[in-house]
Amino acid sequence: MGVKEAKADLRKHADPERAKGALRFFKTGEGEYGEGDRFLGLTAAHVREVARKHRELRLGDLTELLRSPYHEDRSVALLILANQFRRAEEPARERIFRFYLRNTRRINGWDLVDLSADKIVGAHLDGKDAALLHDLARSQSVWERRIAIIATFHFIRQGRFDTTLEIAEALLGDKHDLIHKAVGWMLREVGKRDRSSEEVFLRRHCARMPRTMLRYAIEKFPEPLRQKYLKGRV
Repeated sequence: MGVKEAKADLRKHADPERAKGALRFFKTGEGEYGEGDRFLGLTAAHVREVARKHRELRLGDLTELLRSPYHEDRSVALLILANQFRRAEEPARERIFRFYLRNTRRINGWDLVDLSADKIVGAHLDGKDAALLHDLARSQSVWERRIAIIATFHFIRQGRFDTTLEIAEALLGDKHDLIHKAVGWMLREVGKRDRSSEEVFLRRHCARMPRTMLRYAIEKFPEPLRQKYLKGRV
């Protein structure tokens, strides 16, 4: 099976009404972060079903899917890519990693980043120099900046938080709401595993953190402690 069959399988589940809702949910209007994106209107379950069926597609086929104007085509490509990376050995992992970095302009949605960055970029950099993540955090692309912080979810799951906290600090001044949410989310994930590490970071930086970032970071705190942070009394 090839890319034509994968696209056909996706379109079997297309739902125009669901697609209209996705246009609003993913902010595709003029001037919004998802401007111009298009949707077929599939559920996440259907997208994953198609990705499983076509998990052996080659990189050339995945390139075609990533170039599609339809969000679900790109989602399938990234799900397949992440699955192939997990099952691969070196040097295939290196090829997938490089392929991913060459195509970041097509990984142009917060959900696309979130389903792939930690599983490919984070996993590949495990035990290696994380300088690339600092480079991505300085990118003009909001998607590359989001990749930088979400990639560190891989390290968080391993119980290692230094890289997450370094990238979070680098992104404190970011102006984009999608970065505020991503950084806050990763800080919250650190706190789930080690509250003290998160709180050391928060006490140093909460006064200058964007409000959304702070709210995401402290969402699971006990209410009295959450209120102290919101009121700046820590």
